[in-house]
Amino acid sequence: MGYTSRPAYTQVRSPVPSPLIMNAIELLLRGLIAGFAIAAPVGPVNVLCISRTLTKGRAAGLISGLGAALADAFYGSIAGFSITLVIQFLIREQFWIRLVGGILLLLIGVIYYFKPPRKLSEHKNEESGHSDFVSTLLLTLTNPTTVLSFMAVLAGLGMSHARASWLTLMLVMGMFFGSLLWWVLLVNTVNRFRDRFDDRAMLWMNRIAGVAIGGFGILSFLLSLRH
Repeated sequence: MGYTSRPAYTQVRSPVPSPLIMNAIELLLRGLIAGFAIAAPVGPVNVLCISRTLTKGRAAGLISGLGAALADAFYGSIAGFSITLVIQFLIREQFWIRLVGGILLLLIGVIYYFKPPRKLSEHKNEESGHSDFVSTLLLTLTNPTTVLSFMAVLAGLGMSHARASWLTLMLVMGMFFGSLLWWVLLVNTVNRFRDRFDDRAMLWMNRIAGVAIGGFGILSFLLSLRH
């Protein structure tokens, strides 16, 4: 009588996601909320992004928003990884950072106020993508309170405790995409009404943008003196 071996037992994997994966997805979503919440309030970069979308088109607005989102992700990573030395440096050097940022905003505000309206066709041959990206990146980086804002939002979302590095990286990625989501929504909304602006409306838009951006610059300068 022959011997018949029993078939080897095959373990069936559960289709239910592991708690670690669910935790990573949750951190990504919470980071998305944090990034969106930080980018949404009206500020000089918002005004600059709106103005560039109206004058240069959607691409210039999106590139400007990308620079701001990258700066938000940088400060978000500092808050997420709780890099104490960098946070202390930013707080300690608030005076100079705010002073430089205020001067930049004031100069941009003056330029925009006296800037004559130009049609979109006049911007087609301009390679302004690099300058649009760098300017919003620098303007966002010269606001050291951004990292403190991220820390406050993360604490409100219950994200202030320590975690694995790769999970924190998921959180930072969520912050970047959350900030970028705001800029995409803002630029596309403004772009819908772009055809309704004539030369006179664009002139007033430049003046309003100049006053708003310059006002933020003066405020940043006064805050630097306070510190």
